[in-house]
Amino acid sequence: MAQHAPTHSGPVGEIPKPNTAWIWKTFWIISAITALEFLIAYIMPASTLRNSIFIILTIFKAFFIVAEFMHLKHETKGLIWTILIPMALLIWLLVALVTEGNYLGETIQNAFK
Repeated sequence: MAQHAPTHSGPVGEIPKPNTAWIWKTFWIISAITALEFLIAYIMPASTLRNSIFIILTIFKAFFIVAEFMHLKHETKGLIWTILIPMALLIWLLVALVTEGNYLGETIQNAFK
């Protein structure tokens, strides 16, 4: 008969060391994206392009957080696409709204000059 009891490789009562490498990798990726955002904020003048870049970088940060800490990268491809397609459409909507809002703001500002 097969033995179903778990086998332990270490001494009884020993707690295995935590594997935190993936947390640090995610931390450094998110930190690099944040540093890039600060660099863009200080170098580029305020514009629709800068706002669009901020939105895209924020979505990248959200992707890494969701993939690592909410374990989305371990799910089936169907579930991942079910989440990513609406997110892509939301990004498109945000970029379109920022662009149109900037145009409307410039139009109103020029009308009163």
